[in-house]
Amino acid sequence: MKVEIYDQVYNVAGDLEPAYVEQLAKYVDVRMRQIARGTGAVDSVKVAVLAALSIADELHALRQSREKNEAALRASAERCLKLIDRALQQSA
Repeated sequence: MKVEIYDQVYNVAGDLEPAYVEQLAKYVDVRMRQIARGTGAVDSVKVAVLAALSIADELHALRQSREKNEAALRASAERCLKLIDRALQQSA
């Protein structure tokens, strides 16, 4: 399938759904345009690298947030299990 990113057309092949690939392409296009406006950069390679760094930063932050949430959820589940164990021991 063909997608357009930052006024360039790319042929993309793979197993992903076309609508999803189009969504990804649009996301990258928007990010590149934001970077270009914000930095005044005109070289598309520089804009692409800065957009890639921005997207990588977003991904990294989301992964860290997910890890913190998983740890908090795990701790809460362990506290709940301890409370349940205590309640079961008291009723036995």
